[in-house]
Amino acid sequence: MQVIENIPIELALDNVVKALRLNKERYSSSGIQEFIAIAESLIQPKACYEVAYINKKEKDKVKIEDVTFSSRVLRKNLENVERVFPYIITIGKALEDKAASFSDLLKQYYLENIGDMVLRLAKQYLDKQIKKHYGLEKLSSMSPGSLKDWPITEQKPLFSLFRTEKNPVGVKLTEHMLMIPRKSISGIYFPAEVTFLSCQLCPRERCPARKAPYDEDLKKKYGLDDE
Repeated sequence: MQVIENIPIELALDNVVKALRLNKERYSSSGIQEFIAIAESLIQPKACYEVAYINKKEKDKVKIEDVTFSSRVLRKNLENVERVFPYIITIGKALEDKAASFSDLLKQYYLENIGDMVLRLAKQYLDKQIKKHYGLEKLSSMSPGSLKDWPITEQKPLFSLFRTEKNPVGVKLTEHMLMIPRKSISGIYFPAEVTFLSCQLCPRERCPARKAPYDEDLKKKYGLDDE
């Protein structure tokens, strides 16, 4: 298992303002900087990943290191892939605990969203590190629970790929397959000629985390038009 501790994160003022959807003219820079300072003092961004190999590919399943995953989309994305990179990223628990300590819901909202921003930046960092280390031009990823086709219950087999650690980078699963600390993400990176984003197959409207528009034609190509 490869572990990256102390992932460098830069919380630029303008980016935080944008993430919080604030009007900079109405909200003082000093006020925003206060939340940035709180976040920077509490976040502990780190990640781990494995290098794993595909054993077998079936119609709607794929076996990675003798662990079976059931997903038509994942199977199709791994059609021409033999090596993948399961990963777990977290920023620790301190920031979410601090957010919960505020009685002011707006302050909670600010810190929660800054935490989400840090998690995204940490994922971008891991993406770059894997591409650089293994000489890959493009990487895409999928996470359990991001699509109906690959439900959150697939977290259990994913975590089982980290055989040497019970709680990789301090992240553990609840009986409902949720991660603790809550500000954590997991998934599988895979080489891809064309960038894949789960959002392209999700029709959910007004999703604040959407990264790409819903593509009904792409959904049909994945054989999901019957859902």
